[in-house]
Amino acid sequence: METVTQSGRGRPREFDPEEALSAALQVFWRRGYEGASLAELTEAMGITKPSLYACFGNKEALFRKALDLYERDKLCYMKSALDAPTSRDVAERLLRGSLAIQTNSTDPKGCMGVISAVGGTAHSECIRDEILARRASSDRALVARLQRARDEGDLPDHVDPAALACYLSTVLQGMAVQAGAGVAVERLEALIDTTLSMWPGR
Repeated sequence: METVTQSGRGRPREFDPEEALSAALQVFWRRGYEGASLAELTEAMGITKPSLYACFGNKEALFRKALDLYERDKLCYMKSALDAPTSRDVAERLLRGSLAIQTNSTDPKGCMGVISAVGGTAHSECIRDEILARRASSDRALVARLQRARDEGDLPDHVDPAALACYLSTVLQGMAVQAGAGVAVERLEALIDTTLSMWPGR
């Protein structure tokens, strides 16, 4: 792992960019893009503002790198879900994987993308666009997987893959909002069970 030396007054200190980025991710996840101040970010990362700019670029660039880390480490269940053998298995892996991330005891509650995309000012419009573009890419992959399920006879012919993907994404985003609001895990698990009980797969 690369180590960066931070110059300044007194003895230089070193920091691990990956660890610093993980700390920034936690701040962005809790506070959203707009709510995360540079002072809060640098304190959590254990670096100065000049070191942040030198290693990661500006706040926007740091957020994009944090999003990459979030997708790599926290949303890895999504690829596994798309590889599931049936459309119902796809839905279950997405729902349960999402719930596990949103309700574990070590990470902030809710979805980082939802938290950062809701609200904000014109200054953060580019951030919302980035989040929406990434979400659109994920949505296209899900639609393609459900289209294949229908082509293979796993979904009834009358089911619209795009509409079903939109429904599932809406449930996932709603779960994220509820998890962020502190809704009990048992209620969210009941929501998953209800969604799966109504799934149109054969």
